[in-house]
Amino acid sequence: MMAPPSGSPPCQTAPLTAAPLSAAMIEAAFAWWEDAGVDGDWSDQPQPWPASTRKAAATKATLAQPVAPPPPPEMGGLARDWPQDLAGFATWWMETAALPFPPARRIAPSGPAGARLMILLPMPEADDTETLLSGRAGKLLDGLLAALGLDRAKVYLASALPCHVPMPDWTQLREQGLGALLAHHVALAAPERVLVFGRSGISTLIMHNSPNKPADLREFNHDKGCVPAVFAYDLAALMARPAHKAALWNRLLDWTGTDLT
Repeated sequence: MMAPPSGSPPCQTAPLTAAPLSAAMIEAAFAWWEDAGVDGDWSDQPQPWPASTRKAAATKATLAQPVAPPPPPEMGGLARDWPQDLAGFATWWMETAALPFPPARRIAPSGPAGARLMILLPMPEADDTETLLSGRAGKLLDGLLAALGLDRAKVYLASALPCHVPMPDWTQLREQGLGALLAHHVALAAPERVLVFGRSGISTLIMHNSPNKPADLREFNHDKGCVPAVFAYDLAALMARPAHKAALWNRLLDWTGTDLT
């Protein structure tokens, strides 16, 4: 390296000065860091973690799930509120708002407590007016009672439903508590025997998925015990099929010799 000529002033380097930043320079710096994969503001201070995308999606999915409807109310309301005597039950049966049936369409049970025989129907017949079995099917019942040495005044006549309902869902009615209400009704009536017509409907209410067929049942269990029972086809089927009437009579022969009168 050559020395400067004698007598020449020494070389001086101009100091570096920061050039003013322009908008183009700032944008270029951001672009450089973005190309390097830095797309956020970084800091050495600890920060709370944001909710992850997966957690947020799960929360959103949970909130979006449909809310299950509340279970249907118990048929007749709470059991502790049911009347505890037969006369009070008959009035309640016709008037209570706890049963989802129009009071104007309901038909009351009839007959004395402690009767020799209780006739139990799934529901009033379509042509019944004011009293149970006041239509065509009632004539068949009267003939049967006469053969047994009874008349309507000596039997207790009731139905599981207070009014006629086309194609009722007996399984759903059982789940809503109608079977328990029916058992309470029978316990208050306290008959010596029960003749059940329309066995498929009523047996669904009281069997609770029992493997027994309705025709095999011999007792009706209720709140205070059990009572001998015969489960038969509904009266319409008996009118249409004379063979069903003969089969019913053969089953009623089990009661032959007992004092039904």
